[in-house]
Amino acid sequence: MKVKKTAMITRRPIDPSKVLAAAADDAAGGAVLFVGTIRKKSDGKRVRGLSYEVYREMAERKMGDIEAEARRRWPVIGIAMSHRYGELEVGEVSVAVAVSCEHRADAFEACRYSIDAIKGTLPMWKKERFADGTETWVKGAPIEG
Repeated sequence: MKVKKTAMITRRPIDPSKVLAAAADDAAGGAVLFVGTIRKKSDGKRVRGLSYEVYREMAERKMGDIEAEARRRWPVIGIAMSHRYGELEVGEVSVAVAVSCEHRADAFEACRYSIDAIKGTLPMWKKERFADGTETWVKGAPIEG
């Protein structure tokens, strides 16, 4: 049996349908997909795009920890996570998380936990590029252990 890679940091565009398919299973009665995109405004300024920098190996390990914790807390059947790094433009998908469980409430809770943990624990830094030519590093949450 081939084991699917369920957590991935990538430069390539993310196809949310593939993330959802990676978490899908006939035993699941519910699947939840979260898709994060680059928005056109931040703090009232027009965004041109942004860049993500990442400590890739550590980030993928942390995503594995997030998956393990989600499976410990909820009866997860399938889970898949993908986060972009590099240069992204407005409208592009930056992150996608899919979780399937026997029941929808568990799938919603496990998916919410997973995206929140990704945002709070991954060693990833975001710089916004604005239409006026300025750039700024986004202040994030301190990385949790």
